[in-house]
Amino acid sequence: MKFSLGGLSASKQTEYDVIVIGAGIGGLTAAMYATRAGAKTLVLEKNAVPGGALTLTYAIENYPGFKFIEGKKLAELVAEQASHWGATISYLEEAKEVKLEGDYKIVKTLKGTYKAKAIIVATGATPRKLGVPGEDKFFGKGVSTCAICDAPFFKDKVVAIVGGGNTAFDEGDYILRYVKKAYFIHRRDKFRADKVLVERVKKNPKAEFILNSVVEEIIGDESVKKIRIRNLQTNETMELEVDGVFIFIGYEPNSKIVEQYVETKNGYIVTDERMETKTKGIFAVGDVRWGSLKQAVISAGEGATAGYYAAQEVLE
Repeated sequence: MKFSLGGLSASKQTEYDVIVIGAGIGGLTAAMYATRAGAKTLVLEKNAVPGGALTLTYAIENYPGFKFIEGKKLAELVAEQASHWGATISYLEEAKEVKLEGDYKIVKTLKGTYKAKAIIVATGATPRKLGVPGEDKFFGKGVSTCAICDAPFFKDKVVAIVGGGNTAFDEGDYILRYVKKAYFIHRRDKFRADKVLVERVKKNPKAEFILNSVVEEIIGDESVKKIRIRNLQTNETMELEVDGVFIFIGYEPNSKIVEQYVETKNGYIVTDERMETKTKGIFAVGDVRWGSLKQAVISAGEGATAGYYAAQEVLE
């Protein structure tokens, strides 16, 4: 059978026991456990480096065994482990399509076509946008969803940080190392973030909080110059002069590639306790999975579970 994808044709299907889509900590741990159990395992990663969301996280303080470790470093260590046990990790190779063919799952990329009896979806989630005027126009020109990527560009400048969860405060704490001032804007009067994170940021004199408010527009010329915000209680609007806007308001799960074969809730993939979906041989772990707590240690645990059971299923 021949396939054509993106102008490339492939007549050969490279076979593995398990294919993992995504090289975040959940996917890499899954690959490590599957390979250790004896399964020939391939990891497909669209980026040039491992880690997924971990590469956007500077400080991890709650992963067992580490008082502090950079997200990028933790990802590199787990990738080394997975490779050590025999997993093949293919970077810059994005899974574009998944098809079912009997007991096999066919995964197509622009570089080739692969088949396996089990796949583990570890595709994570994409930062959610505000959906306001100016957001797309100034993305990369003052608007960002990545503190570790862009905070250094705002040294001694003023920024707005939108969101009230752990990501907003964890990344906000990192941003505060660089900026002159940061407005924390949240639509409610209470934060969802862990108390320890909130208290740490509140102690920083460069942080100012604007509650019960939403950003309605991002304004600028060549780059961000100010934002218009509205108080949800009074309906009053005001403009704040800022040099940048960091948005941390949640995520959209990257489940589209298998959505026709699995059950989803709000786009997140539903699994059982083995991390298996309603379709035998399709597993899901990490931020793309329904009910998963978005923490590195949780993703690793789910990866271990999926890797183990996927291997048992294909090798039995």
